[in-house]
Amino acid sequence: MLTHIIQTLPQVLIDGLTLGAVYAVIALGYTMVYGILELINFAHGEIFMSGAFIGTSVLLIMTGLGWVSAMPAILTFIIILIVASVLTGFMGMGIERVAYRPLRRAPKLITLITAIGVSFLLQDIVRFIVELKKGNYIVNAPSLFNDKIQLKLSSIIPQFDNATFKSSFIVVLIMAILMMVGLDFFVNRTKWGMAMRAVAQDQETAALMSINVNKVISVTFFVGSALGGATGVLFAVQYGAIDPYIGFILGLKAFTAAVLGGIGNIRGAMVGGILLGLIEMFAAANLSIISGGAFGAEYKDVFAFIILIAVLIFKPEGLFGKAVIEKV
Repeated sequence: MLTHIIQTLPQVLIDGLTLGAVYAVIALGYTMVYGILELINFAHGEIFMSGAFIGTSVLLIMTGLGWVSAMPAILTFIIILIVASVLTGFMGMGIERVAYRPLRRAPKLITLITAIGVSFLLQDIVRFIVELKKGNYIVNAPSLFNDKIQLKLSSIIPQFDNATFKSSFIVVLIMAILMMVGLDFFVNRTKWGMAMRAVAQDQETAALMSINVNKVISVTFFVGSALGGATGVLFAVQYGAIDPYIGFILGLKAFTAAVLGGIGNIRGAMVGGILLGLIEMFAAANLSIISGGAFGAEYKDVFAFIILIAVLIFKPEGLFGKAVIEKV
């Protein structure tokens, strides 16, 4: 058993990093909104899904016009990423303005139910549009980076098997890292980021210091949704097949990653996403052997929610979060 785990470790790390990077960037959207409004935006998974469909639609349009064959793949990818990010960013701002802002002073349960309602609404809208155009709500996205790369590790370290990955793995990982580093710089080193942190700490005091709270919240939704939409493009490029329901389970897992790292903590969300991706891929590769065949790879999804329950029981503030002391 141990020999098999060691042999498959390189492939597990590659697959886990790819999936973990996706979880991490989606988790950033959850943690940004929660840090300011203390709202779990369950529609964020559908923003991610919308980004995947927008990116795929743009790619199909560019392919039909013959632009894809006339320009480098990386340039096509950047154009698709920018279009999907901007459109989903404005989508997030619109959702905040229409669905969340009127309920800002309402009980948290009402806004939570509203977020779930927006989530189902986006699913059905996307499904209706896709079925109207394609006749089927499952879409196979054309791949821009499909070259197979093999790491011949067995000749260097005999205990390891060779690992194989698509060139899209490198693109996805680099772009995810750039987005995470860029967001960290934006929040901690810019004027808007300082305003976000001030609003997160105390909205009323921030307003007294001439900070436009509504504008800051709108910018937060724009940035978080743009990151979610861009991650949808990364997912479509890496995994190919997309449907209107991919945002549900991936959104829940990204939320788990945010809780694992510490909801409201941006760097914690990054680490939580990577950890969750690695753990899930480890379970998919080795669960059958560890359990003696009782559980197969399909049970890997259970790990995400076992982790969520364990964190909420033993360390509810997350790995990098801080317990909040209420003064009375």
